Amino acid sequence: MGKIADFLSGYQQHCVAIMRISSAMLFLQHGTTKLLGFPATRYSDTSLLTLGGAAGAIELIGGIMLALGLFTRPAAFIMSGTMAVAYFYAHAPRDFFPILNGGELAALYSFVFFFITVAGGGKWCLDDRIFSK
Repeated sequence: MGKIADFLSGYQQHCVAIMRISSAMLFLQHGTTKLLGFPATRYSDTSLLTLGGAAGAIELIGGIMLALGLFTRPAAFIMSGTMAVAYFYAHAPRDFFPILNGGELAALYSFVFFFITVAGGGKWCLDDRIFSK
């Protein structure tokens, strides 16, 4: 490896944590708008008893858990699956191409959360404080 790659490899877990936290905070907004009405969008005030409301609960609770790094891998796995279902249920029937069916964000979230499931949460996880030996 070159000098730059050697230097950057020391920050790998920090970058994973930044990706975990930033994607969780962005994802969390989907849950807050659906269940808490903030910020107000066309999805605000979704009933918890609907498919969108169930997704909102996962977005809200999972977003908080992932941001904190609490039960990181199971939370990320559930969130990844939720976004895969959202893609194939709501977007894929519209068109084959994600750019045309509006599913880019759902697909990207699914892959980012699957990556976190495999790689872990990086630095700054509550999991490390709670479950470390």
